[in-house]
Amino acid sequence: MPSLFEDEHAPLYTVGQVAEILGVQPAFLRRLDGESVVQPSRSDGGQRRYSRAEIGRVQRVSEMAGEGMTLAGIRRILVLEAEVARLRQELERERNRRATPSHRR
Repeated sequence: MPSLFEDEHAPLYTVGQVAEILGVQPAFLRRLDGESVVQPSRSDGGQRRYSRAEIGRVQRVSEMAGEGMTLAGIRRILVLEAEVARLRQELERERNRRATPSHRR
């Protein structure tokens, strides 16, 4: 089992840490959460905690915003990309299922 520090989905980083790592304002991170673009975990005290995976997503969102995209547009792109990834996995499972000898005619 990977350690907490090896788990890219472990919520370890605070708003301040992420802002410093990415060179963005803490208000930008709060806005991404408020607009449901990137929704980090919360600590027991209610503070936002980001995983490495979420930091990567924030970085990507920041780059798209820097190119002039709106948060609504970015959110839609992320939703569609997730749907494409899900459909690709489904297609791959179906291909594997059909490739097994018990499913050949």
